[in-house]
Amino acid sequence: MSRVVIFSASVGAGHDSAAQALDDRLTARGFAVDRHDFLTLMPAGRAVCGSYRRIITHAPALYQCIYSRTERAARPGLVQRHLLRAAEQAVLAAIPADAVAAVATYPLAAQVLGRLRASGRLAVPVVVTFTDFSVHPLWIAPGVDLYLAPHAVTAAQAVAHGVDADRVAVARPLVSARFGQRSAASRAAARDQFGLSGADKPLALLLGGSWGVGDIEGTARDLAASGVVTPVVVCGRNEVLRGRLRAAGFPHVFGWVGDMPTLMAACDVMVQNAGASSTLEAFATGLPVATYRSLVGHGRTNAAVLDEAGLAVWVRSQGELAGAMWELTSGVRGRRQHNAGLAMVGGGVEPDEFIVELLAGTAAGNAVEAVAV
Repeated sequence: MSRVVIFSASVGAGHDSAAQALDDRLTARGFAVDRHDFLTLMPAGRAVCGSYRRIITHAPALYQCIYSRTERAARPGLVQRHLLRAAEQAVLAAIPADAVAAVATYPLAAQVLGRLRASGRLAVPVVVTFTDFSVHPLWIAPGVDLYLAPHAVTAAQAVAHGVDADRVAVARPLVSARFGQRSAASRAAARDQFGLSGADKPLALLLGGSWGVGDIEGTARDLAASGVVTPVVVCGRNEVLRGRLRAAGFPHVFGWVGDMPTLMAACDVMVQNAGASSTLEAFATGLPVATYRSLVGHGRTNAAVLDEAGLAVWVRSQGELAGAMWELTSGVRGRRQHNAGLAMVGGGVEPDEFIVELLAGTAAGNAVEAVAV
């Protein structure tokens, strides 16, 4: 049985959810799959993750400064390079002799795998799957054999960062099969399950990722004040935020939700601030999506790509919010985004198909080299 090793990271939930979706697809094709959290392989990985969370939560201006500076850099900074070099041996040790490919769903893992491949220390092909719609330079590393992008705009950004066009493919996005198009009956049952059946306005699902970061409270207030929708707020593991919203009188406030497909099926529109995995899950469910009070850094760059692609409207001010909510829940724009989202996640070539094709080409090339020798 051929083995593929996937390196993700428990930074929020997006990188892991993409890894799980790819794991499911490869396992169904008969591959053995190993998965590793890159943060456990990199020295001080958990500390780096904790620092990132604190900065993005409490010092967003600093995070924007760091993000902008690294966006302009041709390679990781000195500290990053030191940490990545220190992770190389642990990453190599995690790839067994029977592995046929290594996959990264996290940019720092892509850096290590790509450099190991470029130096000849890693013999198997390296695949990188983008989990953002926008491409930060940290995703790009020498030695990577194939990049899988969720959209043509994403692929074009990778090429603009110096990746050869023949090493980038637009693949069907990595979304769990649990997320699917809702019916009228499933919508009613979902509302009953979550206690939402009595709503007299369209329901706006408000997400801030598994950490509940960003100005979720301000967004909830703005959505309620719009008079168009009723906010349904998911705080993830941010219990402080959950308590504040409940104390403020918001009727529909949840913590960590294990059955997000059903909750999405209960709602009419999704409002988010980062544009990562939950956006793809909303597309698969048929929910139109709006970005509002976007996070700095990747939140803004993802918002720009989604808006450019016609997949999610970027609401840039409170004055635009009511009109956007009406258009997405009752107007033509909502139907267009519904169709565009479903088409994106429901069409195209599966990422595992590209990996199988890459492996077949690698095997053929090795055979030719062996004959030549």
